[in-house]
Amino acid sequence: MKSVLQFVAFVSFTLYGLLAPVHAADEHHVVVPGDAVKWGPAPPSLPPGAQAAALFGSPSKEGPFVLRLKFPSGFKVPPHRHTKDELVTVISGRFAIGSGEKFDREAKPLPPGSFVHLPAGMPHFAWADGETIVQINGVGPFDIQYVDPKDDPRQQ
Repeated sequence: MKSVLQFVAFVSFTLYGLLAPVHAADEHHVVVPGDAVKWGPAPPSLPPGAQAAALFGSPSKEGPFVLRLKFPSGFKVPPHRHTKDELVTVISGRFAIGSGEKFDREAKPLPPGSFVHLPAGMPHFAWADGETIVQINGVGPFDIQYVDPKDDPRQQ
C-alpha cells in the first residue's frame, strides 16, 4: 500500500511540475504606477472637458475594466443610467453623486477614498467639486443612457 501511495504522489507531483509552468505562463498581473497613467480624451458619451485613462480592459469590450476619469472643477454629468453596475472610487478631489432623474446639488461631495456602488438601472448624476479624479470599475460592454436625450453629448 505504501508503494502505491508513493507512486500516486510521484505521478501527481510530476504532472503538476509539467502543467504548472504552462498554466502560470497564461496568468499575469497588471501594474500601473501612478506617474505612468496616460490621460487622453474621455469617451464621447461624457460631456466635453473630461479626460480618461484605461488602466485595465476596455469599457466597450466584454470583460472587466478599470477606468480613471479626471474632471475639471464644476464638471457635471447629467442624470443617466447604465445597464450594468458601476463601482466608483474617489481618488482625488471631491465628487458628489446623487440619485434620481432630476439633477440637484443636495448630495454631499465625497472625499478621496470614498466608494459608491450604483446598481444597474438606477438613475443618477454627478459633479466635481474642484479638480477630481475617480476610478470606475465594471464589466463591459458598459453603456450610458441619459434620462433626457438632449443631455447626451453624442447627439449634439
